[in-house]
Amino acid sequence: MDDKVVTMDDQIVSELTIPENVAKELLLVSNSSSLETALDKLIQLSKEGGGRLDLSSKNVVTTVLHLCQSLSSISYRNLLLLSLKVLRNLCAGEIRNQNGFLQQRGVEIVLDVIMSVGLSPDPDCMIIRVGLQLLGNYSVGGGERQCDVWYQLFPHKFLKIARVRNQEICDPLCMVIYTCCDGTDGLLTDLCSEQGLPILFEILRTASAVGLKEVWLKLLLSKLCIEGSHISSIFFKLHSYPSVEDNGVVTHVADQFVIEQPYLLSILSEILNERVEHIVVSHDFARSIFGILKSASGVVDFSIRGKSDLPVGSAPIDVLGYSLTLMRDICASDHLSSSKEESSKDVVDVLVSSGLIEFLLNLLRDLEPPTTIRNAMKPDQIKEGTIPSSFRCCPYQGFRRDIVAILGNCAYRRRHVQDEIRDKNGILLLLQQCVIDEDNPFLREWGIWCVRNLLEGNAENQGAITDLELQGTVDVPELVRLGLRVEVDPVTRRTKLVNSS
Repeated sequence: MDDKVVTMDDQIVSELTIPENVAKELLLVSNSSSLETALDKLIQLSKEGGGRLDLSSKNVVTTVLHLCQSLSSISYRNLLLLSLKVLRNLCAGEIRNQNGFLQQRGVEIVLDVIMSVGLSPDPDCMIIRVGLQLLGNYSVGGGERQCDVWYQLFPHKFLKIARVRNQEICDPLCMVIYTCCDGTDGLLTDLCSEQGLPILFEILRTASAVGLKEVWLKLLLSKLCIEGSHISSIFFKLHSYPSVEDNGVVTHVADQFVIEQPYLLSILSEILNERVEHIVVSHDFARSIFGILKSASGVVDFSIRGKSDLPVGSAPIDVLGYSLTLMRDICASDHLSSSKEESSKDVVDVLVSSGLIEFLLNLLRDLEPPTTIRNAMKPDQIKEGTIPSSFRCCPYQGFRRDIVAILGNCAYRRRHVQDEIRDKNGILLLLQQCVIDEDNPFLREWGIWCVRNLLEGNAENQGAITDLELQGTVDVPELVRLGLRVEVDPVTRRTKLVNSS
C-alpha cells in the first residue's frame, strides 16, 4: 500500500493508508478532488436506478469495499459511514452490484466495520444502522445472498446487535432478519429455535423500551406469529413459567406477566386491525391467543374498576385486553386461512369448538351491570342487593365492549353460534349490553350489532325475545327507544331486558 494524503472539503485532515488505485478510481468516477466529496457524489448518483446501473459497470462496489478494508478504524468514522451509504444504495435492487458484493465477500467486510467500529464500547448507532440497511438491501436478492448474510450473523452477531437499545438499530435489524427468512422456511426454523429465540426476545425488549412499532418489526412478527405457528413459544418464553400436562395438551400457567408480553400483543393487534381484510390467520395463532386470554383472565384482579383504556400499565390487564382485541379481529377475518389443510374449517369454528362462546358468556355474566343500568336502578333496589358483591368490575375501559364485539363477530351468519348463545341463556345477557356505558365506549353500538347478528335468520332467537316475561322494571331511555326495558328478577336479584309492549 502507498501512503496518500486525502483531502476533505479542501482541508488536509489526516494521512490515511489507502491503496493509491482505490483513491484514484473513486476520484475519477465521481469527477472529484477529495475523497469525501467523491463519496458524497456517489451517494447521490446511486439513489436512482440508472445511476446504480451505470456505476455497476465501473466496479464501484469493489472499489468502495476495498476502501472500507483500509479504513477499518473508528478514527475514520465519517469516511466509513459515507462508504456504507454508497454500498447501501448500490445494492438496492441492482443485481450486478449485489453480485459484486457477494464476490468480494462484502458481508464479511461490512460486519467487520459494524463489530469493530459500530459496536465499540460506545456504540455508533448510525454506522450500525446503515450497515444493517446495506445487508438488508443485499439479502433481498434472495437465494445465496440470504444465506450469505444469515450464516455470518446467526446467532451471536445478531444477538449482540439486538442488545443495543436503540430504535435506529432495531428496525433495520428486523429488516435484515425478515429479508433473510422470507421464503426460506429453514432459516425461519432457526430463528425460532433455542439459539434464535433470544434474538427475538432482545428485539422485543428494545422495541418495548423505545416504543418501536415500525414496518419491519411488524412484518417479522406477522410472519412468525400470525401467519406462522410460533406465537406460544415466543410469548410464554418471554417469561419463565411452569407448564403442566392436561389430557395430552400442554397448557401454560403464569402467575404474572412481563411488560414485553403485552407489548408483543399490542403490535400483533395493530397488524390485524390494519390488515384485517388481507391478513392470513393461522389456526395455531387463533388457538394460542385464546389460551393467552384464558391464562390472563385467571391472573387479573377484577375487584378494581379500571379508569383508562389500554394500555393501563398493568401487564396482566394489558395482556387480557390485547388478547381480547386480537380475538375480536381474528373473528372478523375468518374467511382467510393459512393453508389448504385449514381451509375446510374457518378459524371461528376452531375457536367455538374450543369453548370460546361459553368462556365469553361467563366473563360477561360475572360483570356488574353497565353504568346506565346501575344509575337507573332505584335506591331500594340497590339496598336490597340488586348488584351482588360477587360481581366483577371491568379492569379497563372497554373490557365489556370487547367481549360483546367478539360474540357479535362470531354470531355473524353462523347459525350454530346463534343457537349456542341461546342454549346458554345468552340472549337476555346480550340484550342488556345495548346501552350506553361510561366505562365502555361504543358498547351500545356493539351490543346492537351483536343482537342483530343473533336474530338474523333465526326464528328461535326472535321468538325467545318475544316470549320474555315481565318481573319489575328499571326505566332506561336508551332501551325504551328500542322497545325494551330492564327488569330485576326478585329471586336472583339480577337485571335483564324484556319487551316493553
